Amino acid sequence: MEILSRVHSFGGEQLVCRHQSSCTKTPMRFAVYLPPASRNGKVPVLWFLSGLTCTEANFTEKVGAQRIASELGFILIVPDTSPRSEGVADDAAYDLGQGAGFYLDATQAPWSAHFQMESWITRELQTLVADELPADIKRQGIFGHSMGGHGALTLALRHPGLYASVSAFAPIVAPTQCPWGQKAFTAYLGEDQAAWRSHDACALIEDGARVPEILVDQGTADQFLTSQLKPDHLRDACVKAGIALDLRMQEGYDHSYYFIASFMADHMHYHARFLK
Repeated sequence: MEILSRVHSFGGEQLVCRHQSSCTKTPMRFAVYLPPASRNGKVPVLWFLSGLTCTEANFTEKVGAQRIASELGFILIVPDTSPRSEGVADDAAYDLGQGAGFYLDATQAPWSAHFQMESWITRELQTLVADELPADIKRQGIFGHSMGGHGALTLALRHPGLYASVSAFAPIVAPTQCPWGQKAFTAYLGEDQAAWRSHDACALIEDGARVPEILVDQGTADQFLTSQLKPDHLRDACVKAGIALDLRMQEGYDHSYYFIASFMADHMHYHARFLK
């Protein structure tokens, strides 16, 4: 693990790191916040997955989550959203290719050569974090925004026991039923609808996947609310499955990092209930 930068923040340290991934076959970047408590032993880990077009920098630099992570004693890890390197497949549009990995393992060329995001986050980075950081990987939570909210929900549902808690900001809850997801899944997974369902949070719940409970915040002024995000689908799926969903519709909030910052403390304290 190569440390590209290191700065002090709220008594701890904010790192930007890079390693050569065997999953993506590219260098991969991720941000790590180490709270003061990590100097005295292993501490819980909270993962944040970012949305379309983002890198590890957007959340790290805009939200101020380091203050809360410092108080709660969490390591905060923010992976990049896709492989990025010379020779990595890309698309001219913002919602496919680099910056739009959708946190799955692609099976279709040319994407399958490098876009192995699920394996990178749930397997390879798990090992790296355990080996290189003072991380208690038996106590992990995951959350994310938009495409990253989709990733947080699906990875928690697909890997029971790996994450003790899950939450999301404005997640894409039913990608098989919205333009963003349909475009990405066709490219990355092909035409097999069964493969699509295995990366759709609502479909996973309908097909038997479970987590104990979920916290979701969604802005009512989000420009993507009805066309892409469809939170009512998640509510319906959770009601039928008996999953405790706290879906909070936040009046007047949009899809931006101002929205995320406004409710970040709530989400981190929510995860603290499970991780502390």
